[in-house]
Formats: sequence, structure tokens, C-alpha cells
Amino acid sequence: MDGWIQAGTVEELREQGPKLIKGGIVVFYHEDDVHALDNRCPHLGFPLHMGSLCNGILTCHWHHARFDVCSGGTLDPWADDVPVHDITVHDGLIWINPKSRNSNQVQLYKDRLLSGLEQNIGLVIAKAIVGLMEAGVPETEIAAIGIEFGVKQRRQGWSSGLTILTAMANILPKLDKQGRILALFQGLLHTARESAGSGTRFLLDPLPNAGVSEERLTEWYRDCIEVRDTRGAERVLLTAVQAGADKKRLFSMMSMAATDHFYINGGHTLDFHNKAFESLKYVGHEQHKYVLASLVPMFGNASRSEELHSWQSPVNLVQPIKEAFEELSKNGVSSGSGGSGIDDEALLQALLGDDPLRTAHMLKDALLGGASSVRISQIAALAAAERIVRFHTHNDFGDWISVLHTFTHAHAVHEGLIRSADSWLVRGIFHTAATIYLDRFLNIPAAPRPDAIGATEEVPQPTELLEILDKQQQVAPAAAWVIRYLRSGGKPEPLFNVLGHALLREDAEFHTFQMYEAAVAEYDRWASESGPFAETARETLILALTRYLASHAPTSRETPHTAKIAWRLHRGEKLFEE
Repeated sequence: MDGWIQAGTVEELREQGPKLIKGGIVVFYHEDDVHALDNRCPHLGFPLHMGSLCNGILTCHWHHARFDVCSGGTLDPWADDVPVHDITVHDGLIWINPKSRNSNQVQLYKDRLLSGLEQNIGLVIAKAIVGLMEAGVPETEIAAIGIEFGVKQRRQGWSSGLTILTAMANILPKLDKQGRILALFQGLLHTARESAGSGTRFLLDPLPNAGVSEERLTEWYRDCIEVRDTRGAERVLLTAVQAGADKKRLFSMMSMAATDHFYINGGHTLDFHNKAFESLKYVGHEQHKYVLASLVPMFGNASRSEELHSWQSPVNLVQPIKEAFEELSKNGVSSGSGGSGIDDEALLQALLGDDPLRTAHMLKDALLGGASSVRISQIAALAAAERIVRFHTHNDFGDWISVLHTFTHAHAVHEGLIRSADSWLVRGIFHTAATIYLDRFLNIPAAPRPDAIGATEEVPQPTELLEILDKQQQVAPAAAWVIRYLRSGGKPEPLFNVLGHALLREDAEFHTFQMYEAAVAEYDRWASESGPFAETARETLILALTRYLASHAPTSRETPHTAKIAWRLHRGEKLFEE
């Protein structure tokens, strides 16, 4: 019995009742048998020896979670199973194995995470995340569990939950440990909520003829999407995957369909495609077909902006852009990030101007002249961020989402062109330019850009920003604080961590997660450049992010409270004593 713990005699246990022993283990005598379990209720840590035991069921007296005293299994899934310890009785003495029966804690936590996702139980998800991180499991591996779950368990396919999860996985390097726990929890919880009650998604089979050319499959895929035949499109897509088409080729095929019409689904379709392809780096290759197929259903009822009145009157944006596409298709467009041929400042001002037809001509001429489509899309994303910086709080609150949609779409176009360098995706630049123009009324009057009044040699503490965001309607004060921080020499790394906590401590809605991830990603694209224009660009992205976060805070903060409970329970804190 080396290493086992002696827990007295059977007779003592029968007469004296439950006994606590070393290691936080409680020993019961019940129905002529001895049982040993961890004494902490797995729900919120209440001592189980203070509970009641009847008919083989141990009931915790705090929230009435019930457990099979033999196996530790719970009748209440929100509580988790309680670990059980092996027992042996020798010459009337009870010996307890200090190690619980399930010694593979990593697999246990993975199983619990999957169970929490399936049953949409936030506390179970949070405790599994904390346990896995403390066990040294890479955070991206934890995110992958949620991505694989979401693409299979939501019949309607990819949507906001998986977008949040992928975005949060992307920004993990910007956060401290507590922030990473919150980021994973927010992403996984939203995925679980969105999948709840949806039903399992079953893939169709690829076409039997695997010898179809990639060009023909692309044509078929676009034709199916054009007539909203999502089932036919899925079979064509899975045929391309089975034939071994690489990610670059698959993205080109799918992004063509996503840009065949203008600004589909308010920009969400292209943004979701971008996030889905980003998620592929987190999951195994065998899961790629599930991820990509999950994008197809959104085309079934997609809105097409060229059909909207605002795109055709009082200024017809559709026909001039179509004519530009025809000329670009006829003459060809250079791909990649090389080349110049356009002035950054001039393009930025044109995008923010009041003459969309001039802007369209300027974009077309620049692309025909060999300008980098990647660079142009980067400037377009910056212009969309500037709309958020200039957004006046006199506008309707819901209009924040309009400028947000434009920015995240612009970001998706930018990242997509980096990924594929496909000439067809340049159409997304024109769609972005049109929406930037249509958003112009949200900058009338334009919110003043904060100045550096109050900048000192002493850098403000980043946590001061959290105190500002504890109150409502702090858009201007938060923006002013950020400018003061930057102009005083504050570093971006601690600022992004605090801005991350400003997001993750809230019961944030979908678009706020999008805003943080897109702004950080665009900032990083400018980080390696020097000069006044790049410096202003970085400042613009931080200002846009800060203003959007401030406009959507504070909230009731229920979600992060659940994660905090899970973290404290893992550390062994006694919540019931407070």
C-alpha cells in the first residue's frame, strides 16, 4: 500500500460518519460499503462532507447537485462529475489511493469541454479551459476543439460564433494569461450558444468523377452559388477538396463566388470566408472539408447590395463599377504586393471624399497601371477605420454597426488578397470603396480627432483606461486618453492587452469582437513601416478600436464572471465562505 492513505477502520467510519483525510478526500460508509470522493463539489467547491447521502445519491447542500456515490457521476450535468478514489480494506483498516481513478486529467478536461459545448453549459466550458491551460495544453489546440465542434454541430453552417472563436484565437498573443482564458471562453461559449438546438451537419458526398479540372469546378461552383443552389455548390466544393486543391486555390474559387455580387450580406460573407480560412491553421487537415463546407449555406438567402436602392440612387454606383470590372478583366490586373503606382495619401482622401465615381476611376487606373492590389486594399481598410474615428455620437447608436461592417469587410479583402493574390478579389476593393462613400453621412458632423493635450513625460498607466470604460458615454474621453498615452511614449503591447480586457470583461456583442481583431491585425500590417503616414495609420486604428469599445461599454459582465469563478475554483478558493 505504498503511497496510499490510511483512513481509520470501517467500524469507526460506520459509527462516526464521513471522514476527511489528507488530499481533500472525504470517505463515506453507506449501504455496507466504503466510498471515497474528492470533498470539493465540482460545481462551485462546496464541501461534500456537509451534504446528505441517501439511496446511493450524495447531494451537495449549496446548489443541490447530485452524485452517484459509487462512480462520482452527476445527475446534474451543469455540476460535472466528482473524482472518485480507489479503496481497499485490509484487516478492518481502510486504505485510500490519493490519485483519482481518472489519472489522465488532460483527456478528462477535453471530454468535459466537448460535453460543455454540446450541452451549452458555460461554467463547464470555463472550468475545462482553465484545466487544460493549467495542464500545459496549447491554447490553439483548445480553440481547435471548438472549431471542429462548431462546423459539425450547426446545421446552418458558419456564422458569428465560429467567427468570434477564430478571431479570439488569432489575438491570443496580444493578451496576458487571464486575457487568454477570457478570449477562449468567449469564443467557445458563443460557438456553443449558436450551435444549441441546431442539429448535426452532415456533409454530402463529392462527385464520383474526380477528374474534373479545377477551372471547370470553379465554374460549376460559381454557377451554383449564382442560383442559390447550396447543395450543388457543396458537392462541387467537396469534389475540389477531394481532388487535392490547395488552400490558395480553394480560397480563390470561393472568394470569386463571394464577390460575384456586391457586398453580399452586408460584408459578412467575405469576412466569414476570411475567418474560416484563417481557422484552418488551427485544425487538422481532415477537418478542412467540414470548415469549408460550412460556408456554403450562407449563400442560400444572401442579400446582394447591387439590388439595393441606396447603391443606385441618387448616384448609380453599380454600373460604373461593373464597367470598371469589365475593363480590368479585359486588360488584366497585377497581383501580389509589389509595385507602387499610387499615392497613399491621395487615395485615402479620395476614398473619404464625396465623388465615388472619381474614386472608382482612380482605383481602376491604379490597378491597370500596376499598383499593388494588396496596398490599395490596405489603404481602403485604413479609410474605413477613419470613418469610425470620425463617427459622431449624435448618430443613432445602431449606426456604429454600419461603419463596423465596412471596416471588417475591408479587412477581409485586404487579408484575402494577401492570401491568394487573385485578381478577381480586387472587386472587393470597389465594394469597400462604395460602402465607405455610403457611410459618409455618419461623419456629418465629423467627430473631432483628439489632440495630445495633457501628454507628459510620464506614461499613463494602461489600467486607467479600464476605469474610464466603467462608465457609459465615454467615447471622447477614452479616445483622448489613448492619444495622451501614445504621445507620451506609451508602448502598444500593454495597450492592446488592456483594450483586450476592455472587450473580454464585457458581455460583448458579435461586432465588437470583430472590431478588436480586425483593428489589431491591420495595426500589425503597418507596424513594420516608418514615416508620418504609417504612424498616423497606426494611431487611426487604435483610435477606431478605442472609440468602438467605449461606445459599447459597460455591460452587465455576466460572461466574464463565469470565467472568473472557474479560475478561482481551479486555484482552490472557497467561494462559499465569502
